[in-house]
Amino acid sequence: MNVYTTDKIRNVVFLGHGGTGKTTLAEAMAHLTGVTSRIGNVTDGNTISDFDKEEIKRKFSISTAVVPVEYKGTKINILDTPGYFDFVGEAVEAAGAADAAVIIMNGKSGLQVGTQKGWKLCEEMNLPRMIFLSAMDLEDANYEKCIEDLKETFGTSIAPLHMPIKEGANLIGYVDIVKQSAKKFGDKGKEEDIAVPADLEDELASLRDALMETAAETSEELMDTYFENGELTEEEIMGAIAQGVADGTMVPVIIGAPTQLKGVELLMNEIVAYFPNPGQKTLVGKNLKDGSDYEANYKESGEKTAYIWKTMVDPFIGKYSLIKVGSGILKGEDTLYNAEKGTDERLGKVYVIRGNKPEEVSELHAGDIGALAKLSDGCTTGNTLSTKACPIVFEKTVLPVPYTYKAYRTLKKGDEDKVSQSLARLGAEDQTIKNVIDSDTHQSLLYGMGEQHLDIIASKLKERYKVEIELVEPKVAFKETIRGTSDVEGKHKKQSGGHGQYGHVKMRFAPSGDQSKAYEFEQVVVGGTVPKNYFPAVEKGLAEAVQKGPLAAYPVVGVKATLYDGSYHPVDSSEQAFKTATHKAFKEGFLKANPILLEPIVNLKVVVPDKYTGDVMGDLNKRRGRVLGMNPDHKGNTIVEADIPQLELYGYGTQLRSMTGGSGDFSYEFARYEQAPNDIQEKQIQARQDELAEGADED
Repeated sequence: MNVYTTDKIRNVVFLGHGGTGKTTLAEAMAHLTGVTSRIGNVTDGNTISDFDKEEIKRKFSISTAVVPVEYKGTKINILDTPGYFDFVGEAVEAAGAADAAVIIMNGKSGLQVGTQKGWKLCEEMNLPRMIFLSAMDLEDANYEKCIEDLKETFGTSIAPLHMPIKEGANLIGYVDIVKQSAKKFGDKGKEEDIAVPADLEDELASLRDALMETAAETSEELMDTYFENGELTEEEIMGAIAQGVADGTMVPVIIGAPTQLKGVELLMNEIVAYFPNPGQKTLVGKNLKDGSDYEANYKESGEKTAYIWKTMVDPFIGKYSLIKVGSGILKGEDTLYNAEKGTDERLGKVYVIRGNKPEEVSELHAGDIGALAKLSDGCTTGNTLSTKACPIVFEKTVLPVPYTYKAYRTLKKGDEDKVSQSLARLGAEDQTIKNVIDSDTHQSLLYGMGEQHLDIIASKLKERYKVEIELVEPKVAFKETIRGTSDVEGKHKKQSGGHGQYGHVKMRFAPSGDQSKAYEFEQVVVGGTVPKNYFPAVEKGLAEAVQKGPLAAYPVVGVKATLYDGSYHPVDSSEQAFKTATHKAFKEGFLKANPILLEPIVNLKVVVPDKYTGDVMGDLNKRRGRVLGMNPDHKGNTIVEADIPQLELYGYGTQLRSMTGGSGDFSYEFARYEQAPNDIQEKQIQARQDELAEGADED
């Protein structure tokens, strides 16, 4: 591949709902620009983007793929992202590396949740965007309805540039609204001039008037011209589009049918004409040497800097760090510095990567997207590479937090370390994967963006790393405490020849009022009935006993234990005897002091379109949730805050997507422990007893 200067580069992320044809569009662009001899097909599993075994098996994108194409002296780096919501981290990551976005919308399916999520991501990332109406060759594709819905949802910034010309279901050409001319599609999407069909002339006039109004609003000068003349020239409209795309006030709508290569070249022309090159964007980092801001701004003359925006770990080609050059020109002989990790990185070679195929290039200019191989393990996604003389760090892209989790166990004993190492490798590629050990339940927990995400992680472990795990419902970390008081004694007496064992304690138990600690211990012994040297043994026995409570073997919190009396034997008493006596006293005293189970409560925040608020509220009530507040976000959504038992949160993400068509989002954080209702307590005690009995049988 040729080397391109910054002004000849366009970095474009493809966003949209799952199944709208993002990968197909990338394939069509690759084919038209001579990258491939034929268009790959998602169903056949032979596309450039979907090269992973899981993607081929499941027939949809799981990871972002880079597909660079060369068109009319310009390099277009296509970042083809997954549309399914479980892989939103990939889309966010890619959007952070892009300079503009094409939101793909299926002409038949129309406006979908993924369209809106793509738009929202562009807003958050301040990305110029276009909308590509795909599948316009389908019989049920409805151009007018799509435009109407887009304008209703996103406002007057929507600017259709073309109208479809159809014969039945077949897309045979288009009308250029700016130029007021028409083209007919020929072989491989090639075009020839035709007259504007008479039945489209009125609609053309209406759409052109609307386009001129939108264009006029981009500047006061154009507004004055429009008011004076009632018309804008072709050049004035195109200039306004370029300005409007750059500042987000205009979003062009392009039409096409990528499977037939129709409208694809049209889109590439608009990308080159209207999308900014990296040099027109800003990028500011922090100079760690003096704390000053460094304005990289994708200047070719600047210091050498690059940002690792994604990591690929392929079993066949190894590890590649996908980078975007922030400033300067990177060459193979360069040695860069990872200021965050304090490591020198000799590049060796620089590459561009297409799908999973690297191609060596002599250099990469500021703003270009490429890849580096065999960087040290310390180099991870989000790191900045610069020089020691000018150590720069760019701000990291904030990825979504995974809230869906399951417990897992290895199917083969001894595979624990191998699973952990394999998950670390997968986590290097996908930073929305989290692998943790729950300190309360001692379970291994796997976090992801949804249940499908977790299933695919398990499948990758098996296929790629030859280790198997079973995903199971995670345990909830209940705790035990008391609400009443008790006064008991514990005695341990055993005679078996020689020295016997003797320990005797009298203790009172009561709530301590502090559930952040397992217990408080106090001794008020008078008269030496229990010698001082045995007080530590009593507290050790107490510390052991609270680890598994008498009610259901959950950890105990919030208990105050007072040792006030007892007795000892000058020969047979020992530390172990008093520990055992304390165990007995604790068990009896705990069960006599109105023991209860405490369950963890989380504070849940749900953001849903207003029309789904009732469904969400009803579901929260079924889950024993207590709604704390409902507030509008002034963007058509309601933010619902509720306290909900963690036990009821299992499977919530899947249910929320089902209720809201994927438009609802949720997050939560631990709030406190509360007394579990009697029915929940009884079920948990029985389940715990069954579990412990099963464990005893296995032993």
